[in-house]
Amino acid sequence: MAYTVPKLKDFSPAGLDKAVAALLTALEKESSSLRDDAERKAFRDRWLGRKDGVLTQINDLWLKAAPKEAKREVGQHVNSLKAEVEQKVEAAVKSAPVAKTDSFIDISLPGIRRPIGAEHPIIRTMNEIIAVFRNLGYSVAEGPVIETDYYNFESLNFPPNHPARDTQDTLFLANQESRPARERLLLRTHTSPVQIRTMEKMKPPLRILIPGKVHRNDPPDASHSPMFHQVEGLAVDTNITFRDLKGTLDHAMKALFGSDVKTSFRPSFFPFTEPSAEVFVSCFICGGSGKRGSDPCRPCKQTGWIEILGCGMVDPNVFEVVKSNGYDPEKVSGFAFGMGVDRIAMLKYGLDDLQLFFQGDVRFLEQFR
Repeated sequence: MAYTVPKLKDFSPAGLDKAVAALLTALEKESSSLRDDAERKAFRDRWLGRKDGVLTQINDLWLKAAPKEAKREVGQHVNSLKAEVEQKVEAAVKSAPVAKTDSFIDISLPGIRRPIGAEHPIIRTMNEIIAVFRNLGYSVAEGPVIETDYYNFESLNFPPNHPARDTQDTLFLANQESRPARERLLLRTHTSPVQIRTMEKMKPPLRILIPGKVHRNDPPDASHSPMFHQVEGLAVDTNITFRDLKGTLDHAMKALFGSDVKTSFRPSFFPFTEPSAEVFVSCFICGGSGKRGSDPCRPCKQTGWIEILGCGMVDPNVFEVVKSNGYDPEKVSGFAFGMGVDRIAMLKYGLDDLQLFFQGDVRFLEQFR
């Protein structure tokens, strides 16, 4: 039979001790007879329930009903009793025996096999690029996606009002007007800031590869996205020349697209390299002919060449920023390069719409298992 909290008539210490002892005896009796989860839940609710639980009733029938001169003594007994009851109830619920069952586990049966996913085609392409340069002795470096104007532009030879800043279509964070211009936060437009951050921490020689997401204010269409992926590289040492840059990238392009591809370096401009070049590879889709059978080759626009990346020798002004850490432009030289992973993935998998990578359509992604 469930315990019912009695009204107290004797509020003396002896009377309180007697009432407490009776309550604890009833608690022990109830807890020893629990048989299943339903009874354990009902038992816990009956004793600890906020509305009608035994502890709530004790507060109303004992403490509130106590005469003024006895409230202190009753309060001490009630507080001590509450702690003890809560402890005993929780212990009784947790230590209840597990119901016996006739079922058993056959450990000889095969387990439930979870389907293994596949790398996203962009991540797969990025990892292939990283693997090529790891074999050449490059290590991977990473940095924050939210950057300052200093690391994203100023330290990379983009002075204020430089026209090249306009071509980046930068996304600035809101409420930055009160900050100094070089400290304003933005979403990085390239992974190049990691080059400066790494040179600040590590002395030359240096060979790093920098993969990651970048952002620009481009409306999404078949060939543009406000978020895309880049892989950049930086090599710094003594006596590095443009020949080293050409040899490195020629080897990397052959490793990525096949040993038959040829490379072509054409003059270009980037604020942080001088001289600079764009790198083309002979079209690995049409074999450089500009045609696929009797049809024109669309990826190379019938030219037989596909633009893959930009590169150049590190501008001495960039080294001046980190000169105190051993990058004296009079003593060291280096080259840098960068490529868009998304575009390379489109070429490798024969896609004509960049947005397919970001729509999360399982039917599309399952093709790359």
